[in-house]
Amino acid sequence: MKNIYLVGFMGTGKTTAGKILAARLKRQFIEMDEEIEKAENKPITEIFAVKGEQCFRELESNLLKKLSTQSNLIVSCGGGLICNKENLKLLKESGIVFNLAAPAKTIYERTKKYNHRPLLNVDDPIKTIDELIQKRKQYYNKAHHTIDTGRISPEEVADKIIVILNG
Repeated sequence: MKNIYLVGFMGTGKTTAGKILAARLKRQFIEMDEEIEKAENKPITEIFAVKGEQCFRELESNLLKKLSTQSNLIVSCGGGLICNKENLKLLKESGIVFNLAAPAKTIYERTKKYNHRPLLNVDDPIKTIDELIQKRKQYYNKAHHTIDTGRISPEEVADKIIVILNG
């Protein structure tokens, strides 16, 4: 079976819904950020601070190449992974891509208590979230399916994905 890739901005529920989906479908769940942190033996914030965003994006791309050779996975992807044309091609060829979306204010409310989000350590995080979503929208829109997670629970997100997969 093809992989199921969950893409979208941070705080849209990729990891939480992904774990529920994996349990329901009896598939292995992979959280890409966690895999990168394990491989590098440091948190994402430190990778960004010490090695820079470009290095992190290369680590993401390399991990995706490895995961795309496998099957039957549920993968929670980093928010910017899909913005690379080669990554997008790999995602679409090796799996079904679901973009999870939510309004900037909802994302901020969901993520504000976490200090491990390097892109939100700014003066006006809601503005930054909105700007990044607009910048990435053209890529997110290339997913096979989009689910607005703004007003539904992670369980309902998993339900919607299952309905689409069975459709």
